[in-house]
Amino acid sequence: MMLRIPFVKKPPLVSVVRLAGAIGMAGRGSLNDATLAPVLEAAFSKGKPAAVALEINSPGGSPVQSSLIGARIRRLAAEKDVPVIAFVEDVAASGGYWLAASADEIWADASSVLGSIGVISSGFGAHELLARHGVERRVYTAGESKSMLDPFRAENPEDVERLKGLLGDIHENFIDYITERRGDKLDGSHKLFTGEVWLAKRATELGLIDGIGHLKPALKARFGDKVKLRRYGVKRPFLSRFGLQVAQEAMMGIEERAEFARFGL
Repeated sequence: MMLRIPFVKKPPLVSVVRLAGAIGMAGRGSLNDATLAPVLEAAFSKGKPAAVALEINSPGGSPVQSSLIGARIRRLAAEKDVPVIAFVEDVAASGGYWLAASADEIWADASSVLGSIGVISSGFGAHELLARHGVERRVYTAGESKSMLDPFRAENPEDVERLKGLLGDIHENFIDYITERRGDKLDGSHKLFTGEVWLAKRATELGLIDGIGHLKPALKARFGDKVKLRRYGVKRPFLSRFGLQVAQEAMMGIEERAEFARFGL
């Protein structure tokens, strides 16, 4: 039984939420709004935290899931009146930077990779391979755009233009969010939204982050040496802990590894 001593002030509490991995992938306890909802709710609510710290290490992923997670963080921060501080590890790129921008402040290691404020869509074309092997592709649709960008048919310029329009609209949403969140901190004289990435020092100069710093020292400097950190994170699915779904987990791991590899990590 814990005895409570009156008039003794408790040390400040900071909730630490780990956001690591690609965003929106199935399995592997990935980052998506549905799995993170209870984690974030608990982090902002339990123990009246003085702040919520986000540990971010993500190469990006789904723009929709990035937006949903970011919106949830901002909504909870406003409801609970709790400041949010992001600490970037290896990378906060694309959707990973979207998550970082949901914080009131962003700090990173000197060698962290940040930015990639852009949108990408990739695929493959196999129609020539099929033709060489005498395979005929048969597709029947109702709606002229239903088979848009079918990888087994020759590329249609109209489909490409349609896709570029969609990507452009998503990019504008991304730009609007970063502009809203970082505001006057951004260096308006530099092209920040081309998909380029920077290390932390340059990102600080551009206003994309607030400076170079690590989680524990920064929180101790702000809240005192006795600050208490309470960690929250997405737990691995129960069955996967016993070696089940191994093949699926391995494939997801390869896909996620490829996302990190885009930034030399």
